[in-house]
Parts: sequence; structure tokens; C-alpha cells
Amino acid sequence: MLNQGGARNRVNGSPRSLCSETKPIMTIKNHYDPQLTGLGASPEVQDFYDRYPYPRPVDNLQNYGRLWDDYQRRVADFHLFWPAQTYREDYSILVAGCGTSQAAKYAIRWPSAQITGIDFSATSLCKTEELKRKHNLTNLSLQQLPVERAGELGDSFDQIICTGVLHHLVEPDAGLGALRSVLKPDGAMHLMVYAPYGRAGIYMLQDFCRRLDISASDDAIRDLVTALKSLPPGHPMETLLRTAPDFGDQAELADALLHPQDRAYSVPQLFEFLQRAGLAFGRWTRQAPYSARCGVIAGLPQTPRLEKISLEQQFAAVELFRGTMVRHSAVVYHNESSAQLNQIDFAHGGWLDYVPIRMADTVCVLERLPPGAAAVLINRSHTFRDLFLPVNAIEKRFFDAIDGKRSIAEIVRVAAPSPKETGIADLARDFFEQLWWQDQVLFDTSRLPKAT
Repeated sequence: MLNQGGARNRVNGSPRSLCSETKPIMTIKNHYDPQLTGLGASPEVQDFYDRYPYPRPVDNLQNYGRLWDDYQRRVADFHLFWPAQTYREDYSILVAGCGTSQAAKYAIRWPSAQITGIDFSATSLCKTEELKRKHNLTNLSLQQLPVERAGELGDSFDQIICTGVLHHLVEPDAGLGALRSVLKPDGAMHLMVYAPYGRAGIYMLQDFCRRLDISASDDAIRDLVTALKSLPPGHPMETLLRTAPDFGDQAELADALLHPQDRAYSVPQLFEFLQRAGLAFGRWTRQAPYSARCGVIAGLPQTPRLEKISLEQQFAAVELFRGTMVRHSAVVYHNESSAQLNQIDFAHGGWLDYVPIRMADTVCVLERLPPGAAAVLINRSHTFRDLFLPVNAIEKRFFDAIDGKRSIAEIVRVAAPSPKETGIADLARDFFEQLWWQDQVLFDTSRLPKAT
């Protein structure tokens, strides 16, 4: 483990310096360690990330820290994963495949938590160690270790963050299984993997590079940047280039087009992936794009058919209709009982005791409204422009009364024109359920009596 005193790493019991104080870290060309071989820790992939660390390294996290100084933002993030638990900040987090800065960001975000970051790239860990020293992140430990060997940490964690990693492993099932083995029974995982349909243009260009035997080098990347400017109109890569300006960055472009190991998961494949590992799906981190209740999907002639099939099948069908999802980001749990405990359910009693919490990216628009609307609610993190929610005057009063402390029942009492009016409870239930599906609110359900 790394500690505040210096950058040291133990691999099979032997301490080894990861970072050089006298040489620029970006001059490191190859830190492949034969002791890290094993499932997934291939020399090609490790060498790739040592030469092209990802994401693009940053040297300062002050702005990121200020963003997470917002108490309500932290509360919302906590209840995204644990609606049924009382808010706390002193938990343990494993950032698996932490790259150049992700573990440091979590250490800044949650100063009372204990953060462990693992990665098999020495270059990436050196960049993270620099951030650790700069920001005095005494709650952060780092270790050079492949995800598949997470069990060697000898610890278990309340939360595991693994985003953009498993789809690059030779054996993704082994990696996910290793992570489940160190997730506490009541723990939660943030998992992100690539999605296939929105990345069609990327996979076409990957195949183009393979056929021409183009591998990752500075010259090859410069030539690719030039070539991409000449893509014909209508190429599937065109939209990605317009919406992802980071493709002008070397590490971003190399990671997308020249990575030696890459696969994607459709919604059904992701659910099968979780099932094989013994994990239980909780929710999408942003669920409106997958929902039959939201956006253009809600008005399709086929929507009544959609509503008759299971949620998992709905998600798969909507992914196909939208066609441009590039990743899937989900909250998953150690087991089904933990997933059930954190389920949001408006079909049964108890929902009146839910405490709604606004999502940090929610904005309430009051200008240029559609007819009959008192406001329009938008989540700025959504990339699909059809995802917005017009609300009427009564609904806006409900929304304005959300303070992260009142339950739905208390909001109805203070905001409804006539709280005892017939049908007001049904209106409130439908509205708050829609807010949840639209990614406008999360819920703290910890006030509900615990099942015995």
C-alpha cells in the first residue's frame, strides 16, 4: 500500500518504488511487471496504459473539490446507491482500475471515507500519487494490482467503483467475480461498461486500424487525427466526433481506436454478465434514457406493448430504439436481498414516507414553456434531448417543497392546495414516481420500518 510517507508498492511481498522523484513521469515507457501477469494483466494492455495513461492526467483537483463541497450533492450521491441506509460518510471505497485521477477524486469527494485505488499501470498510479501528495489525501491508499487480483488486498469494501475497466480485460468475468468477492454483503458497486450500438463507428475504425496494422504510437495517432477530418458525411463516427471533443486528445483517441483489448455489452449481455458473477442489478445511474415512461419513448405507438414486458426486456428494447448509447452505467449489489432492500416501489405502501432529494444536475426552466406548463425540469447530465418533464402548477408546488428533509406526505400537507382533496394522493404518487424515473430526484427511504 502507498502511505503518506512515500510511493511504495508491494508485489508478492517485495517493496518496489513506483514513482521517480527525479525524472518526468511522462518519460516512462514501459513498466510491465512480470509479477503482475495472470488473468487480464497482459503485457500489451499494461504497456498501452503506461505509454498512454487514461484519462488525461490533471495536476489540480481544487475545482473538483469545490463541486463536492455541496452537502446536498453528497447526500444525493449516497442515496443513489443506498436509498434504505441513513446517510453517512465514513465508509470504505475501492476504486478498481483507478487510472490517473479517479481514486484521488473520490478521496477529495469523501474526506471521511477510506479510499483504496488499484491499477496495473505504474504510470497512472504515479499520476495519482502526485495528486495525493499535492492535496494531502491521507485517506487514500494505492497499490499496483490488476482488478482480477483484488482479493489479495485482504479487505472488503462498502462500495466499489469500476468504470471503463472490465471491458478491457481478457477475462471480464474473472475481474467482476474478484470484485464481488471483496464487496461487503450490504455493499454497492458502480459499474460502467461500453455499449455496442452507439460505438459502431468506433469499432469500424478499430477494424480499419487492425487491417492496416496500425498500433499505438505518437505518429500513428497524429495520422489518425488527420484521417478523421476526412471521414465521409454520414459515417457512424461523425456524431461521436462532434459530441466528444476529447477525441483530439492523444490518450482519448488511443483508448478509443487503438486499444489492444476492447469489448462491449448490450443490455441483455450486461444482465447475463451480472448474473454469472452472482450480482444483482439495482438501477441505472441515469435511468430515464432506458425507460418506457420518459421522452419520445413514452409516446410511441408501441409503448403499450413495451409496458407489458419485464423491465429488463424494456431496457433492452429501448436501447435498440435509441441506438446511440455508448456506455451502460449501473448500480449493482452483492446479492438479490440487498437489491430488494434498496428498491424504490410505488406499488405498495410506504412511499409516502420516502424523502425526495433533488439530483444535483436538475434545473427548473421557467421561460419559453409549452402550453399549460408552469415549469420544465431538465437533468443536465442527459445526452438525449427528448428527456425533459413539463410540470403543472400543483406539481411545481410539490417540486418547490422538496428540501431533502420532508417526506412526500409532509410535502403534500404543506404544498397541496387542499391536502385532503380526493385524488391528491394519487396525483402525488404519480408525480414523484415520474420524478424518480426522469432522474430529477432520488429517495431516502431509511425512515421506513425495517423488515424483520
